[in-house]
Amino acid sequence: MELFKNTSAKERLTRAAVTMVTAVAVLGVAACGGGGGTDTVAGTPADGGGDARILLAVSTLANPFFIEMRDGAQEAADAAGVELVVVDAQDDPATQSNQLADALSQNFDIVVLNATDSEAVAPAVKRLNEAEVPVILVDREVNGAEAETYVASDNVELGRLGGEALVEAIGGEGKVAVLRGISGLPSSNERFEGFNTAVDAAEGVEVVAAQVADYDRARGLDVMSNILQANPDIVGVFAENDEMALGAIQALGPRAGNDVFVVGIDGTPDALAAIKEGTMYATIAQQAGELGKAGVDQALAVLDGEDLPETTVVDVKTVTADS
Repeated sequence: MELFKNTSAKERLTRAAVTMVTAVAVLGVAACGGGGGTDTVAGTPADGGGDARILLAVSTLANPFFIEMRDGAQEAADAAGVELVVVDAQDDPATQSNQLADALSQNFDIVVLNATDSEAVAPAVKRLNEAEVPVILVDREVNGAEAETYVASDNVELGRLGGEALVEAIGGEGKVAVLRGISGLPSSNERFEGFNTAVDAAEGVEVVAAQVADYDRARGLDVMSNILQANPDIVGVFAENDEMALGAIQALGPRAGNDVFVVGIDGTPDALAAIKEGTMYATIAQQAGELGKAGVDQALAVLDGEDLPETTVVDVKTVTADS
């Protein structure tokens, strides 16, 4: 199911459900080893937690953004005194589908899902629906499946703020390139929609390339290198996440922050460090930890019998060297 079909995503967001976050938290990121692993966090008993078992299925823990999301979820589980089991799909839809199938036999009370792919994992989520295991979606939708709520940032707003930051950085004119996320993901489409809204309002800005780099740093480096060969005179780059932005910075070398300005999305520690160093102009911080916390908090609300809004929105913020 496309939550925002036939209208702009921003218009359809349930603002009554907005979780306001006014400060960017820079979380310590611990190195994580092993693939397809499972982390179990047993919280301290507290009111409202009971004996609930929650599965957090994450797309990949190779990305610092999702490590922060996991840490925020664990913080909420600790506070509630519930067991949280975390599984890492390593960006593989087949692995994640198997993990969701295992949830049925392992007696989880609810699943909090950060999907690897909106289409590929839909059958596995539908099987959870049929078994009446409630599902909370975080950061990425799953097409055609039912969820108690969708916890996310406003992706159109993320793109719009990113576009505005890039227009400001380049003085309102010049050629720019865009590094797109995973093809077909609503998050990528919505961020691109918001970016185009901001750029269209600046008559002097020309988008000369918009290519998919899969939300991946190495792919961002490769794609940006190819774009530069065909368009050596670009003055700005908008990447739909920080990992691709950091790859673009590698491709640009000494040009990054001097004659080419880069804007990303997520607010990861590496992006904040790049802003401090002057190689990245801005990131639009999603506050991944708050997304994870909200996912677990909403899961507990479902287990307590509460009805949730269709969308739970976590606020975002532009971060530059001056903010």
